[in-house]
Amino acid sequence: MDASLFEKLGVFYLGRPYSLEARAPLDGLILYDAKDLVTHAVCVGMTGSGKTGLCISLLEEAALDGIPAIAIDPKGDLTNLLLTFPALRAEEFRPWINEDDARQKGISPDEYAAQQAALWTKGLAEWGQDGARIQRLRGAADLAIYTPGSTAGIPVSILSSFAAPPAPVREDREALAERISTTVTSLLGLAGIEADPVRSREHILLATILDAAWRNGEDLDLAGLIHRIQTPSISRVGVLDLETFYPSAERFQLALRVNNLLAAPGFGVWMEGAPMGVGRFLYTDGGRPRISIFTIAHLSDAERMFFVALLLNQVLGWMRGQSGTTSLRALLYMDEIFGFFPPVANPPSKAPLLTLLKQARAFGLGVVLSTQNPVDLDYKGLANAGTWFLGRLQTERDKARVLDGLQGVAAAEGAGFDRGRIDAVLSGLGKRIFLLHSVHEDAPQVFETRWAMSYLRGPLTRDQIRRLMDPVRADLLAGIRPAGEPEAAPAAAVLPRSEVRPPAVTALGPAAPTEAGAQARPVLPPGIRQFFVPPLGAPGGGRMSYQPMLLGAARVQFQDTKLGVDVTRDITVLAPITTGALTVDWDSAEDAGLVPQDLAAEPLAPATFGMLPAAAAKPKSYEVWGRDFARWLTQTQVLEVLRHPETGILSRPGEPERDFRIRAHDAALQKRDQIVQKLRQKYGQKVAVLQERLRRAQAAVERERLQAKQQQIQTAVSVGATILDAFMGRRAVRSGTIGRATTAARGASRSRKEAQDVQRAEETVQVLQQQLADLEAQIRVEIDAALGAVDPAAARLEPVTVRPKRTGITVQTIGLAWTPR
Repeated sequence: MDASLFEKLGVFYLGRPYSLEARAPLDGLILYDAKDLVTHAVCVGMTGSGKTGLCISLLEEAALDGIPAIAIDPKGDLTNLLLTFPALRAEEFRPWINEDDARQKGISPDEYAAQQAALWTKGLAEWGQDGARIQRLRGAADLAIYTPGSTAGIPVSILSSFAAPPAPVREDREALAERISTTVTSLLGLAGIEADPVRSREHILLATILDAAWRNGEDLDLAGLIHRIQTPSISRVGVLDLETFYPSAERFQLALRVNNLLAAPGFGVWMEGAPMGVGRFLYTDGGRPRISIFTIAHLSDAERMFFVALLLNQVLGWMRGQSGTTSLRALLYMDEIFGFFPPVANPPSKAPLLTLLKQARAFGLGVVLSTQNPVDLDYKGLANAGTWFLGRLQTERDKARVLDGLQGVAAAEGAGFDRGRIDAVLSGLGKRIFLLHSVHEDAPQVFETRWAMSYLRGPLTRDQIRRLMDPVRADLLAGIRPAGEPEAAPAAAVLPRSEVRPPAVTALGPAAPTEAGAQARPVLPPGIRQFFVPPLGAPGGGRMSYQPMLLGAARVQFQDTKLGVDVTRDITVLAPITTGALTVDWDSAEDAGLVPQDLAAEPLAPATFGMLPAAAAKPKSYEVWGRDFARWLTQTQVLEVLRHPETGILSRPGEPERDFRIRAHDAALQKRDQIVQKLRQKYGQKVAVLQERLRRAQAAVERERLQAKQQQIQTAVSVGATILDAFMGRRAVRSGTIGRATTAARGASRSRKEAQDVQRAEETVQVLQQQLADLEAQIRVEIDAALGAVDPAAARLEPVTVRPKRTGITVQTIGLAWTPR
């Protein structure tokens, strides 16, 4: 098979069409448009249907296309995504085989590994795949296995789950209430408390505590939450005072219940590891797409629900901070959703999942849900899913539930639904045979799934997961801050020429005067503004010593209409004042590390002051220094940003390169989709016309063949009758025999003509097939040429420097700054 038929940008190679009547595959390929996943997908199939292979293939295609994903894995099967062996040698398979399978077959592990290698080599080849495609898969995206509550893979810290959500969530009352309710329900469930959000005092109290903290942007952790339960920062709950609603003695018992979680052996691993930052789960620090697999098979049911609800809330918060897009930006996949999205109950995971299904499409986040238990799904919620992959089902009840769900989707889309036909198709599905039902297609299609590139050996053991993650553990946990430590701010985009050091004001200014040189605060003309820099710590010896420096504060505008840049920065620097010919050298200025509003109008007492140069006592000096300051800013200040030439977008000032690469990647994907869509529209009519002409030509061939065959039979009958009469020698029929001979001769002539008609019709079909192939080749060439410069994986960046104009600089403050030593 020619790989160029399925190696296309923006499409996922899932399999090939399949005929249920013939029980055989058909010509062609199933190439699923990646953008269709923005409207979400559901995969349903019983054990042994091939559901896991199909979904892993879907994630493989996403990785190849540069689409990051978060995959929640309750059973442990998705860890197989890391078992990819480009050389397809038995030695690569050997460490990962299931040795019990080898024993059951009565062969050695080495022999079984060789069999598996041969099986995968053959299976991939039958689908036009090989080790080179596996190597491309490994190079296209980073893969990581996270194990919350365990150190087998990469542990996950839940501390950030109690931190204040991002501003878009806090400002949306409904979104904030949903986040609080889910978090509290999950926590209480983990503590063994079944709490109703409306009637439970425990739930209402914790929700009120979180609401008060988060609305103020205040972060909490479990320890802080326990203290808040004992001594809340609130005095009333509703119209009741706190003691009436929930007395302190009873609150203490609730605090003990939550504290037991924190004190439980083994719970410490929940507090360390990778923070729950969705951005890091989707992209590496270098901006490379990542497939993050969260395997939770080792957790209890309560722990699974707790973690899944927290993770879904984090995804919601991340999603609301993204810009809108029509392209597929990322995937959220959950395998075996049994118990997390039931039709009647409302576990903590259900509300965020419903919100994602309703809102995620606007942000380019595709949600894919999978299950082998159709009766345990809320099909009203799944009416938002535009694609259904339906495999073999176990019972008639399962099939009826799936049909109900499809009918709900059709009703939501205003489309027709042939329940009887779909029922018949579902009844005939076999292993690895699925029905693809999509609102983006005219009709459902039965297809056979392709061979997965990953080695599907089943769930990995903890030791195997540890072996996979040990080589990358340090990189994945690099730079993670201890709990409570603030994140370092990105490097400033606008710096003075001199090296910027941390704002240690005690290091600024000339050497301190001797005790003999110390003096009282000088009296200065009213035109000189004076400021006092606050000290970093308590003054030594109880007396503050101030030294004079020049403060310059300005607003600098960096503007370039061609690039679309319009950025304003506030600059505050301190420069030494000397007694030489050049009293102020702005090149010696240092970043003040503060803003004028941080400065005090009066000194701390008692205090002494250093010697003030004579120029600093003249108001006109400050006018000259202000003009020099503006000129210095024009010459030295620059705005350094990055530009993505393929899309033309620029990085934001101070934006980390990783975040910009992610934005550039999204923009390139969207531009790529637009290019492909335009080319498809450009050639769509031509392809349709040729396909229709080809269909009619093929029908003509069949018609001509049928006519030719009938003429051959008629001619054969006439010739046979003539020969028989001649052989019998009957005179009475001799004249009739001669007539029949003449008729037979004419029939033979017509047979030759019919054969020629068949040949001409077949030649027409060949010509049309060639024309169609040439047109498709031309389309591929044009798409490849158009997309050559829009490769989302390349994301070539170029630095751009913007300098301010003199008119873009506004000096706000020039004054005398007394700095402490």
